[in-house]
Amino acid sequence: MYAMILDDKLNFQWAEVPDPVRKENEVLIQTAAAAVNRADLLQKDGCYASPPDWPPWCGLECSGTVVEAPGNSRFRKGDKVCALLGGGGYSQFVTVPEGMVMPVPQGMDLVESAGLPEVWATAYLNLNLEAGGLKKDEVFFVQAGASGVGLAAIQLAKLAGAKVIATVGSADKAAFIRKLGADITVDHHKEDICQVLAANPPAVALDCVGGKNMGICFKNMVFGGRWIMIATLAGGATEIDLETVWRKRLRLLGSTLRSRSSEEKSRILHALETQLWPLFSAGKLVNHIHAVFPVSEVEQAHGILRRNENIGKVILTF
Repeated sequence: MYAMILDDKLNFQWAEVPDPVRKENEVLIQTAAAAVNRADLLQKDGCYASPPDWPPWCGLECSGTVVEAPGNSRFRKGDKVCALLGGGGYSQFVTVPEGMVMPVPQGMDLVESAGLPEVWATAYLNLNLEAGGLKKDEVFFVQAGASGVGLAAIQLAKLAGAKVIATVGSADKAAFIRKLGADITVDHHKEDICQVLAANPPAVALDCVGGKNMGICFKNMVFGGRWIMIATLAGGATEIDLETVWRKRLRLLGSTLRSRSSEEKSRILHALETQLWPLFSAGKLVNHIHAVFPVSEVEQAHGILRRNENIGKVILTF
């Protein structure tokens, strides 16, 4: 088969690689589409390698058609599925533990469903499991509200009845996420996020930015607030008032999805399929696709994320 590998100079190259060999508990999928994630950009830069036992090229989620499955599997040859991966989605075929494979939601096509597993698993994991859920009228704060994870988190928070504050980088992004239910949008180029949070103390924050302002904003949380860090795009250094932490019983949580075991990921995906897939089919949740490129134009696809132009997901097709 062929895959979009990284050569020794970290340049993309469409190259022939060995066909994947399916293990007993795995599903072999012919890839139709794969989504681009920021982890792929880090991997392209040489600083976020695939976990052991996964292919060394990029790709954390994909969709496609089942080629082979275990004899006792719920999947059959020809089924349309999407899957969460540890790596290797930028290729013609992938093998995936069965628990990390899900049927495509009814009414959704393969291109749209390629962008479901990673962001919705991340949003569900952090809001429902790490944070312990949101209550009606609690304030939820999310950075990068127009990203794939941001759009998913906004919708899950609104399902819980929360008030949502989200950062964006443009007026177009602000308008889009307000249609999804965001109550307050903050243009981080023009507005002071810390002042907004001081006036609207959050119960839960989902932060992919970090940086020096994080510590200032952190102290504005309500009693028992949970601040979840999933990345540090603005840097990993900040200053936190520790007295505020213990007085307000605040929690700072670090969270990643990629490094978790296949078993843990499978449990998260089972929750997505049972709880969220019917809502997608009913039109109560949306997974917005910003742009679609053939895999040969992977550099252009990555460029959209690097320039922070996207609202939602960027997809590669095969």
